[in-house]
Amino acid sequence: MGAIGTGIRRTQARITLAALEDDGMSTAEYAIGTIAAAAFGAILYTVVTGDNIVSALTGIIDRALSTSV
Repeated sequence: MGAIGTGIRRTQARITLAALEDDGMSTAEYAIGTIAAAAFGAILYTVVTGDNIVSALTGIIDRALSTSV
């Protein structure tokens, strides 16, 4: 093989090694992921427990129970 083929093989080997060396998230990534999940949970809790959502769900349940089959 020529110099180009050798360069391509070396590049492929470097890409493969870079992909294999990533064993998972680091501590900082876990911390950021945990904070993001907690913030999403807090926002979701605020939305779900809001008056609009509770009244909408109550209306849906009332309509479903009062429907005759």
